[in-house]
Amino acid sequence: MKEEYGLTQDQIDIQMMTRDFIRKELPWERIKECDEKSETPMDVVKKAAEMGLTSITLPESIGGAGMGEVTNSLVLEELAYQDVGFATVIGACGLAYMPIKIVGTEAQKEYYGKFIVDGSLAAFALTEADAGSDVSAGRTTAVLDGDEWVINGTKAFITNGGLADIYTVFAVTDPGNGTHSMSCFYVERSCPGISIGSHENKLGIRLSNTTEVIFENVRVPKDHMVGKQGDGFKIAMMTFDRTRPAGVGAACCGAMRSCIDKCIEYSSQRITFGQPILQNQAIQFKIADMEIKYEAARALTYKVAGMIDDGVIDSALASAAKAFSSEAALEVVNEAVQIHGGYGYSKEYPVEIIMRNTKIGTLFEGTNEVQRMVITKNLLKASGII
Repeated sequence: MKEEYGLTQDQIDIQMMTRDFIRKELPWERIKECDEKSETPMDVVKKAAEMGLTSITLPESIGGAGMGEVTNSLVLEELAYQDVGFATVIGACGLAYMPIKIVGTEAQKEYYGKFIVDGSLAAFALTEADAGSDVSAGRTTAVLDGDEWVINGTKAFITNGGLADIYTVFAVTDPGNGTHSMSCFYVERSCPGISIGSHENKLGIRLSNTTEVIFENVRVPKDHMVGKQGDGFKIAMMTFDRTRPAGVGAACCGAMRSCIDKCIEYSSQRITFGQPILQNQAIQFKIADMEIKYEAARALTYKVAGMIDDGVIDSALASAAKAFSSEAALEVVNEAVQIHGGYGYSKEYPVEIIMRNTKIGTLFEGTNEVQRMVITKNLLKASGII
């Protein structure tokens, strides 16, 4: 690997530590086995948590690394280089904690954070069967009964849903109040009334656990509300502004870099017409174009991550990083399969899994159509049209 520009020594150390860890602990044969079974390698997840990879952005005061989104992006890129699904399991903990980090009280930050620091997984429970891109259409409710909120409803497509010990849950507290209808809560898995519904049999990211989470008269204390009543939608959007670069952008960059490396290796060994196919200019140009897309996506992703670390939140740029990186990744992996020819279509070669894994980048944390809506809305605001 070429030397990284602009990173601190601590960031380089964490990057290299993560790289060495994931390539040793999650080799290709293990990935292939887990992919076939749609199984999360919990032994590797446990080791990652013990190393602090699930708590990179959590405060040092509660045992986290206290690092920012640039460092988080470096970690998730390295994990996704090996498998995007595994990176999703780890990244989901930071996603779930982000609302607490943004608007939670100090007591909430410490209480919730201890779950992650101590090795538990967390889950961000926003999506419902009829409320995906339109999250304000959620039907899960929370009704105040004395000193407790009573939550009822079913969340769908929840990463870590069946593995988490704590959830960040969004529920309607003020029906009919538009984007102010929803509030945010944290809910322990141990609460009576929580059950796990269907496990999704997914096209890709099969190393990540994705399930329904069902809440039936789940009672949580009043102080488990995060932020103000009615601010749930706002909190969710503030969360995505901060997680899209690392959670999606950097992971897609990891998949792209993996494809490039695998294509160089394969094309230098594959002999046709008496020479390695890498000697063909057509192959060289494909790899060059893959590298261009990777570097452009990475530059945008890390720029936005750096802005977040500096306290500058730009919704449009966060959406741009997510959309551009995920679409560039699809183009790169498509060329990777093409370079591998028939072998690229075989489950015996990693690019087949990477292709299936990469599609999710255009879908979660808001589809790329939603990202374009966000970008356009911000442009129109800046121009004074709205």
